[in-house]
Amino acid sequence: MTQLKIGVIGCGSIAQHRHLLEYAANAHVEIVAVCDINEERAKKTAEKYGATAYTSYEELVKSGTVDAVSVCTPNYLHAPISIAALEAGLHVLCEKPMAISQKEAEDMIAAANASGKKLMIAHNQRFVASHQKARQLIESGEIGKIYSFRTAFGHPGPEGWSADGKESWFFQKEKAFIGAMGDLGVHKTDLLRYVLGEEITEVGAFIETSAKSFADVDDTAVCVLKTESGIIGTLAASWSYVGKEDNSTIIYGEKAILRLEDDPMYSLVAQYANGQVVKYELGKIQSNESGGQSSSHVVDHFVECVVEDKQPLITGEEGMKSLAVILAALESNETKTITRV
Repeated sequence: MTQLKIGVIGCGSIAQHRHLLEYAANAHVEIVAVCDINEERAKKTAEKYGATAYTSYEELVKSGTVDAVSVCTPNYLHAPISIAALEAGLHVLCEKPMAISQKEAEDMIAAANASGKKLMIAHNQRFVASHQKARQLIESGEIGKIYSFRTAFGHPGPEGWSADGKESWFFQKEKAFIGAMGDLGVHKTDLLRYVLGEEITEVGAFIETSAKSFADVDDTAVCVLKTESGIIGTLAASWSYVGKEDNSTIIYGEKAILRLEDDPMYSLVAQYANGQVVKYELGKIQSNESGGQSSSHVVDHFVECVVEDKQPLITGEEGMKSLAVILAALESNETKTITRV
């Protein structure tokens, strides 16, 4: 199979700015179907890409016209749509967080295993060049023992980016389940697991709605995380950063400090204990800011894995492990205790 027939379910901002553009730019792909409950949005998107418009995801997955789908819907629909697609024999690229519970994530993985089809979760931070370089430096032992970290992902919030502004599902608990912690925090839990090469085992979290009076989900969260080897650090996820978007990570090691996406010019700066400073110019991280929508590499990787029958970098199992940290953070905030993942 060299020409992959793709359906995109959900035609909001994440589909418009990332999935559809990246599929359209991929030589192995033909976008044949799009789906949205907003019929006008579905038709407009279908016209743009020469696809068939659907308002029912059930009809699309059973149509027999696609090989794979991207699930770009509100969070509460990720699992039911992914499972329906997998059961229909389709490969699935699902947006993050993959599900709204451990049980849903397990059901998605079971459906993928039963169907023999690919299930990939769209965690794009693993494809950022500075993050990949940091992982190599840590893995090689060049940084020595890792002591601590701090990571943040914050911006002014989805209302400036979502197709529906303040009316967006992002702010509605019954559709989103979780706010900034699920939108941004899950990216950083996945990044930390990837870069450090180990699992997060304990979480202490404070999660608040501070900035968005119209929302019934969190917009500001700060967590303390501990890994299996005892590395401790902090994670901040926020929709209340009114200035420049922050997507930085700093890793404190025995032999060096790694500053990722923390310098406006250099995507990775390594500050060694002996005074040496190495600056890497590896290209800018993808962002929601003007001109920030460069390729996430997520779609290309998904297509490559399907076409060449390879295991995706972020499988359902990997997505579930990153989700588990977020679920533990919610439990920690509710119980006011340190929670095991």
